[in-house]
Amino acid sequence: MPAALDFKTLEAAATWYVQLNDGSADEARTRAWQTWLKASPQHAAAWARVEKLQRQWAMIAPKAALSSLDAARAQRRDVLKILGMLLAVGSGTWLAAGQVPYRSMLAEHRTGIRERRSLRLDDGSQLELNTNTALDIHFDAKQRLIRLHRGEILVQTARDPDQRPFIVHTEDGSVRALGTRFSVRQLPGQTRVGVEQSAVEIRPYGHIDQCLRLEAGQQVTFGSDDIGVVERLPLASTAWVKGMLSVDDWRLGDFVEALGRYRPGVLRCARAVADLRISGAFRIDDTETILENLSKTLPVKVRFLTRYWASIEPA
Repeated sequence: MPAALDFKTLEAAATWYVQLNDGSADEARTRAWQTWLKASPQHAAAWARVEKLQRQWAMIAPKAALSSLDAARAQRRDVLKILGMLLAVGSGTWLAAGQVPYRSMLAEHRTGIRERRSLRLDDGSQLELNTNTALDIHFDAKQRLIRLHRGEILVQTARDPDQRPFIVHTEDGSVRALGTRFSVRQLPGQTRVGVEQSAVEIRPYGHIDQCLRLEAGQQVTFGSDDIGVVERLPLASTAWVKGMLSVDDWRLGDFVEALGRYRPGVLRCARAVADLRISGAFRIDDTETILENLSKTLPVKVRFLTRYWASIEPA
């Protein structure tokens, strides 16, 4: 980042951007911005950087999405989002709209590894966030929208007096609730949806005219261009809400992959033991104990290369 564009100048440019796009900008505010813009070449350069970034990525949500949030705190949050992006790309490499890691980093709501959260939304809906999840919430007069950038959520929708649709957007498409309880997980290049109550409608971005109605007790994985085969929803598929991983005759390789979501670092399973079968209910907040007990029930051993690198191998 050029020395002339210091932190305070970029912060001021981000603040002006938020204030001019919050739906309440009047002539006085516009004139004040123009005065600031013309006061220094550094101001103009910072504003040019904001505009260029804005063309590549819609940086703030409409203020209607703020609902009951405190306006001043929400404005500050938007300023920090934009400022973070400006600083992240200060070397001159502009942020592309498709770079999801940055969306996740700047998301309004996030959980880390080993962390889960519960959110009560403004309409009364309940949202559960699994480990390593990032999302933004956009409610306005026309719709209730969740943008899932990473991870997994469980949604229990509430009845809306204004009959606004409740929609979850992922990298691959949209999931529209039809008065329901359902889960959505963002996988690499795919989205998995499971319905516990009622139904949802799924539309891939590549074929918005293609719509699948998914009923209670069903799950499906879809990409941006296709929808997979509808399957039976596994029992206890959302046991993570209660801190459990419940499996019934799983491959050990699949179990280790699932367990790795709740553990920092690398967790591997050797090919020689990956097809062993495992069943049971496991507390995901205590992965160390799970690994210790594996060798007591299966012909395997756990080898730790470092504290954060473990491998399941033949005994």
